[in-house]
Amino acid sequence: MFNFLKSGYQKIKGALAKTRSALSMRIKALFGKPWNEETFDQLEQILFEADLGTKCATSFVDKVRVSLRTKPTNDIEEILKIFHDYALTILANSKKVESKTPAEGEPYVILIVGVNGSGKTTSIAKLAKHFQQNGKKVLLAAGDTFRAAAIEQLSTWAERLEVEIVKSSPGSDPSSVAFDAVTAAKARRADVVLIDTAGRLQNKTDLMKELEKIRRTLGKVVPTAPHETLLVLDATTGQNAIDQATVFNEVTPLNGIVLAKLDGSAKGGIVLSIYQQLRIPVLWVGTGEKVDDLESFDPKAYADSLFSLETQ
Repeated sequence: MFNFLKSGYQKIKGALAKTRSALSMRIKALFGKPWNEETFDQLEQILFEADLGTKCATSFVDKVRVSLRTKPTNDIEEILKIFHDYALTILANSKKVESKTPAEGEPYVILIVGVNGSGKTTSIAKLAKHFQQNGKKVLLAAGDTFRAAAIEQLSTWAERLEVEIVKSSPGSDPSSVAFDAVTAAKARRADVVLIDTAGRLQNKTDLMKELEKIRRTLGKVVPTAPHETLLVLDATTGQNAIDQATVFNEVTPLNGIVLAKLDGSAKGGIVLSIYQQLRIPVLWVGTGEKVDDLESFDPKAYADSLFSLETQ
């Protein structure tokens, strides 16, 4: 529903600096000498350590192996171009669940899911800031009622951003908070409602029941809600993020992923692993600690930044 200008190329590039150093620079050193079969084993290890995952790393190695056997004189720039182009092919193959559209006068409701510690609360604040900057009136809902700290953190962000928040006491029913928030948003003519949820994965059945109840409750106030469900993943957790995405994708329809803390990891290859294994699109990436450090994901900017000989 809301379209933002593609921006922040330099921020994405900066966020991927650690991965680029661990990836492109090591590939350059690897192919700076005559190659043999052992070279491909070492290449696969480099890719695996950048968190492309076994399947994804193997497919990249196969692409380069075929190319070099056809044209043994390929230099490092040509090898990186093979990676770059193949990455774009993978990133073009997402299975996007289209967002719904609210009726005239109704708020756009976004349900935010993710495990505790993933950067969920900060990502909600960053999304709120983005909507604010585009002239939208935002309301937050502290639906993670199982952690008093989550309610406090979201309340602090609401105060800083000067946006309204609907909350209740710890232990309250999350669906009642969601109901009150969307009801308030309609009455106060808010444009966007961002709903935090509890990040528990210990029992998939309980998680599914909880999210289903929230979704049903939202539908009683705004029939088409939630219009989007976004999963927040911590880029620094590597392949564990794949496991989290798999579980959440099984229990609730996901429109996309918010990849937090991309700047704090040398494992930015996780994006490619997510696309190849799950085909869930990454919609937003966290590029720093400031509230403005959230960028809409641009596949070309990602590939350009990751597979480059530039060190900065």
